[in-house]
Amino acid sequence: MFQSFDVTSTSRFGRERADALRATFDGLGIDGFLVPRADEYQGEYVPASAERLAWLTGFTGSAGIALVTRDQAVVFVDGRYVTQLAEQVDGSVFTGGDLVDEPPHLWLPKHAPKDFRLGIDPWLHTGAEVRRLEKALAAVDGALVFLPHNPLDRLWTGRPAEPLGAIAIQTVDHAGELAGDKLARMAEATRAAGADALAVTDPSSIAWIFNIRGSDVPHTPHPLARAILPAEGRPQIFLDKRKTGIEQEAYLTQFSDMLPPARFDGEIAALAEAGRRILIDPDHAPFALAEAIRRKGGTPVEGADPARLPRACKNAVELEGSARAHLQDGAAMVEFLAWLDGTEPGSQTEIAVTKKLEDLRREVGERMQNPLRDVSFDTIAGAGAHAAIMHYRVTTASDARLETGTLFLIDSGAQYINGTTDITRTVAIGTVPEEQKRFFTLVLKGMIAISVARFPKGTRGCDLDPLARIALWKAGVDFAHGTGHGVGSYLSVHEGPQRISRLSTQELLAGMILSNEPGYYRPGSFGIRIENLVHVLPAAPVEGGDIAMLGFETLTFCPIDRRLILTDLLTQEELDWLNAYHAETREKISPLLASAETRAWLDAATAPVSR
Repeated sequence: MFQSFDVTSTSRFGRERADALRATFDGLGIDGFLVPRADEYQGEYVPASAERLAWLTGFTGSAGIALVTRDQAVVFVDGRYVTQLAEQVDGSVFTGGDLVDEPPHLWLPKHAPKDFRLGIDPWLHTGAEVRRLEKALAAVDGALVFLPHNPLDRLWTGRPAEPLGAIAIQTVDHAGELAGDKLARMAEATRAAGADALAVTDPSSIAWIFNIRGSDVPHTPHPLARAILPAEGRPQIFLDKRKTGIEQEAYLTQFSDMLPPARFDGEIAALAEAGRRILIDPDHAPFALAEAIRRKGGTPVEGADPARLPRACKNAVELEGSARAHLQDGAAMVEFLAWLDGTEPGSQTEIAVTKKLEDLRREVGERMQNPLRDVSFDTIAGAGAHAAIMHYRVTTASDARLETGTLFLIDSGAQYINGTTDITRTVAIGTVPEEQKRFFTLVLKGMIAISVARFPKGTRGCDLDPLARIALWKAGVDFAHGTGHGVGSYLSVHEGPQRISRLSTQELLAGMILSNEPGYYRPGSFGIRIENLVHVLPAAPVEGGDIAMLGFETLTFCPIDRRLILTDLLTQEELDWLNAYHAETREKISPLLASAETRAWLDAATAPVSR
């Protein structure tokens, strides 16, 4: 299995560890310390050696930050994790904070005492975060203290070793562009920014620029590495040689110098001492990097990582590969749903069905000669009330049966060499209440609204987000997560800068892949989410229109549970979309299935619906 069902954290040591952290404050000259989820590479997915937030608090979500002061301890999370936080941390030690409406930089001016000194590990926070914290502390005449070491690392006995995941070459057949050409683009962007060199600290950008993939973090083929790309001259990649074989080393040294990670600080210092201007992304580079450049006499030039937008706007080869990966994944999902439909209600558990889905992804991958490389995240398999926990992770301690009369939500994805997938389906186990069908249909209306959206150039994710919510808003409900996130090309299942959310001001551009996943969650009762991946492309001209438009093309093909749809709540346009989508699903997926029985199930699952 690519995922574990073990209980990986506990709240049992929360008080002991928080008190041990507080005991270091006097020696460090601080009154509080911030513990982010991020690691030194600012990634969402981090290796076991960097799971500091989970070690301290017991919270294992992929977004959050803890603030421990002398008399308080707050864990800030967004709406996806409120329920999970309450279940995972010791509420007598840690209280919950709002990462969206009142993150630490807004909490501090309201709650921190005068002259408050906040300690941080400068490698775990970006320059943009530091500026916000400094402004917040100024309001209470406080100060930000940059610590020379992370106190948690000295308290954490038995801390796992840093990873040494093997590097693989992502050939041009899948990447669509040679690494040499990408490096030339980066050099041009560096010159255009008025810089002498670009410091690349985002592993996703390293992977994309150099056409390599790694295995240092769970489910995401990132190599934990950095690079210095000069505007003129030979690039340097800082990568542990134990991660490469002869072939990978020969490949990388064709166009770059491969140096050990410990050399990065020295090479940056040498550039800074020579008075060089070094381009860094303040939203993603650690603050410690910018500070080191300044300290040595160089000039940090702040600007967006020039690899982010090209990486997000997939080329034709990447889009074609993603489409093939999604058809393969759709076949695995159909075989899974057909199998699940044939089981007796109550006979399966969340872990059992998660294992079955991974097995089917492997089998279909072998059959189609495109092996499953990994899951793209731990499968969210929520039965009944567990489906209301947006990022639920099943463990041996929480494993529940799929009981009759309930909804079952399964959000899963896969990593294939030609694409990254992410799909959610909510299905009925037996006959479910009409109220749950009503909310399912309202969620479906939102998903269809995004699918059929047409929009002019310059439209941002925040502009489209309400389309997915309006039917739910009219019913007096909402969902506490974004409508969609960006997805990489055999990279991270959560890729920026593209999103569909209230907060996203990034323009949507052709080639971007995003999820389309509205939902509704009633804590303690049920949860619903329906998710397809889409990509942005020029839309067909509209007769009588006078401006060019963009739209979405759907990548994911898998039936939506017809038993949960109240057709009277759908408009004719929505019914037409659903029937056309199911017809296309049947046409594309049926030839990929292993048995006549599964094809018959698919025929029934995609039969037209009407009033």
